[in-house]
Amino acid sequence: MSAIRFVLNVLWFVLAGFWLSLGYALAGVLMFLLIVTIPFGVASFRLAGFVLWPFGRTIVPQHDAGTPSLVGNVLWFVLAGVWIAIAHVITGIGLCLTIIGIPFGWANIKLALVALAPLGKEVVSSDDPRALPVAWA
Repeated sequence: MSAIRFVLNVLWFVLAGFWLSLGYALAGVLMFLLIVTIPFGVASFRLAGFVLWPFGRTIVPQHDAGTPSLVGNVLWFVLAGVWIAIAHVITGIGLCLTIIGIPFGWANIKLALVALAPLGKEVVSSDDPRALPVAWA
């Protein structure tokens, strides 16, 4: 891991990552209370780890995710997604009030979109070939 990524991750952890990760973990614990919502808990814990230390990793769509992920994302949106997305937006706006916080605020806004529909997505290293943008022919 490069030194810049490490510094960015430490700043992220202090400014937003710790509290947002706790929010995802709380949602994950709540989702594990019912058997039907366990897949949502797994997705929530996966995102908690990503939100805790995001730089050097990215989120990519799973190509084999189909209709069950779509239905699950609709349920997730209603149960927890909208609330976690609101937390990301509020944190992002707060971070954008300072010059040093603007990149972290923008990252929070992008994470709010992921928080709305996390099923069918995978966390991978930034060096993973799936993390590269698709080249158009």
